[in-house]
Amino acid sequence: MRLDSPLVLLSGCVGFGEEYTRVEGFSNRDVGAVVLKGTTPEPRLGNPAHRVYETPMGMLNAIGLQNPGADRVVDEILPELDFEETRFIANVCGSTIEDYVEVTARFDDSPIDAIEINISCPNIKEGGVAFGNYPEMSARVVAACRAVTSKPIITKLSPNQTDIRANARACIEAGSDGLAVINTLMGMAIDAEAREPIIGNVQGGLSGPAIKPIALLKVHQVYEVAGPHGVPIIGQGGICDARDAVEFIIAGASAVGVGTALFYDPMACKRMNDGIVDYLQRHNFGSVSELVGTLRLPS
Repeated sequence: MRLDSPLVLLSGCVGFGEEYTRVEGFSNRDVGAVVLKGTTPEPRLGNPAHRVYETPMGMLNAIGLQNPGADRVVDEILPELDFEETRFIANVCGSTIEDYVEVTARFDDSPIDAIEINISCPNIKEGGVAFGNYPEMSARVVAACRAVTSKPIITKLSPNQTDIRANARACIEAGSDGLAVINTLMGMAIDAEAREPIIGNVQGGLSGPAIKPIALLKVHQVYEVAGPHGVPIIGQGGICDARDAVEFIIAGASAVGVGTALFYDPMACKRMNDGIVDYLQRHNFGSVSELVGTLRLPS
């Protein structure tokens, strides 16, 4: 799957792809792909408030996969998207393997370009994290989804596990065509005066610049496994500018995900593209793919 830009708008940050078209000056042509909001078989209302909380250099969110359900997304939302502007990637979620299979099969019979399997959501109480933290379970989900779709599968890996390399290897062997590294980290916030959790779900996913060093390491570790197999990585976690994006590409990412940065700088993507082009020219690289995985390790 060829992308016109290495930038990917991450799931949950741009709704179902239509929200950012209302921002003056924004164009989907500035990004290589848009990952749609996480989708489950049936509609979900999500978690109780509070669902978002700002932290130092980051953000906690516990939306709880609020979405209108797979049928409505495929029948009503996808026909409104312009598939000539950019690539659109579905994000599949569930509480059981059967849920993942059902939604994957529904998207297989649609114009969607690829399917991201979200086995690592840290803000729901069932499914999600349980699948994503155990390589054997992750592989079972991927294999089951692989059996019902011919579209490219991207597996979203959790940082909240013992060995992300083992999980990446298991997902590749089960049929994943690409890997998204990483999902948010689990965290919480407390109201000291009330002695209560601020997030209604108690825990949520931490994103933003605070997690960038962790995400960079995880991309480097997964690239050691995925690189030899030619399996591309979407690196994500705290990317705010072109320098961040370039660092992730050097670590092994073929594309980079932009999420939390969009909330305070909706026009970040155009500046990132310009900065990436400038870096490639200054260092005599002919393309982004030439830069992937060029980290110089100590001998």
